[in-house]
Amino acid sequence: MNDDTWTLVTDVVGRVQRAIGLKEAPAIVILDGERRQILSDYDYLRDQDATVAFEYKAAEHARALNLRRFAFAVPQVIIETEPGIFSARAVSNHPLRPGEQETIAWTAYDTTDGADFGFAPYTRRPNGRPVFDEPEIFDVPMRADDRMPGVRLLRQLTDS
Repeated sequence: MNDDTWTLVTDVVGRVQRAIGLKEAPAIVILDGERRQILSDYDYLRDQDATVAFEYKAAEHARALNLRRFAFAVPQVIIETEPGIFSARAVSNHPLRPGEQETIAWTAYDTTDGADFGFAPYTRRPNGRPVFDEPEIFDVPMRADDRMPGVRLLRQLTDS
């Protein structure tokens, strides 16, 4: 991943972190092309239709910008169901179940460097205030399916 794309990742993760601090859980994407555009959606995790609609809308904007790179992030609750296999659900006000972790899942893409994926985990203090870790890049080969935030957008832009 190049420095420009990493800067987008830290920017979008920071924006989601600030939203979480305000008890909000939006999906946010930063599109970087001939100009920069930031889109957010608060219904993204509501259901599959909202997820698909937001990523298609982002793809339309990306094409209009002659996209060079993007970074997409959304808060989720994840659990490792098998070594290296994660399952995710929407964040909620309910307590975490055993083995679950709150995180910001992110996808980044650069037209010259390709795609990267990662998490930015966070925990909560007893008063509910979030404490954030730095974004981490998956350092093992992975296959992200359509449930990984931003993967539909990636596939629409790369036709793969």
